[in-house]
Amino acid sequence: MDGNMILIDPNVSVEFEVFGKVQGCSFTKYCKDMCEEFQVCGWIKNTKKGTITGKLQGPKSKVEQMVYWLSNAGSPGSHVERCELNNWQMLAKPDYTNFSIRF
Repeated sequence: MDGNMILIDPNVSVEFEVFGKVQGCSFTKYCKDMCEEFQVCGWIKNTKKGTITGKLQGPKSKVEQMVYWLSNAGSPGSHVERCELNNWQMLAKPDYTNFSIRF
């Protein structure tokens, strides 16, 4: 194997919706903090039906770590029943420059 070979971590985008006890437990704040730590861009917001929805964009390995967190961990005090993922896409570069909480 060539010692100069660079492994590329392609940028991806995915939309998510998290179901369960996910509102009123700082879920959006924890998610924003995690995304900033992982350098994942996008947004998150509470929905009127009690779920949380948003979009993640960034290096595939980092987005997959966030998907795992959204699906299995969540914030302290939350209880994630399930996380639905839609519109996985490869990106040349993310559409967003940061991660924001929308209202």
